[in-house]
Amino acid sequence: MLATVVLLILLAAAAATDVTRGKIFNWITYPGIVSAIALNGAGSLGLAGGWWSRDSAAAAGWIGVTSSLMGLAACGLVMIACYVFFRVGGGDVKLIAMMGAFLGPEQGILAMLWTFVLGACAGLILLVWRLGPIRLLASVTRHLLWSIRLGGFNPLTPEQRKQLEPPLFLAPAAFFAVIVVRFELAERWLPLFSP
Repeated sequence: MLATVVLLILLAAAAATDVTRGKIFNWITYPGIVSAIALNGAGSLGLAGGWWSRDSAAAAGWIGVTSSLMGLAACGLVMIACYVFFRVGGGDVKLIAMMGAFLGPEQGILAMLWTFVLGACAGLILLVWRLGPIRLLASVTRHLLWSIRLGGFNPLTPEQRKQLEPPLFLAPAAFFAVIVVRFELAERWLPLFSP
């Protein structure tokens, strides 16, 4: 639980700076990565030295230094690809890599995917809020009908493209994604909606 609390504090700080300044600062991500590796290294040493059991290490959120480094690499590499191909910010790359260092490869990738889902939902909500549902639906319908009429996809004008680019804040989405993954909220709530 200690590792989860530290991660959530770092993510809350990143979310605050992301929303207010549009940046995720290195003074949040780099110490976060180092503290994740240090905490998980301490957990590995404690297990090797017999100072605590596997159950107490798991309760503290320690996954071991190997899993921490694997999570850092897995999430970091995926986000580097997103940085290169999809114009994701460098702060977002380091933030998701930090999540992987705290959570390990499996939970890190799961939290990263939840971050994308929650971020996309928030982006869509912001877009509808900014343009209004009627105007957005009319614009999309007009564009689709025009594309069908021309027999192919008609690219958006720069003005139309600018309207459809709401600011995307991944840090708040990452905060809630870690809560969903760490406290297994999806596993608890999704069965309620299945037949």
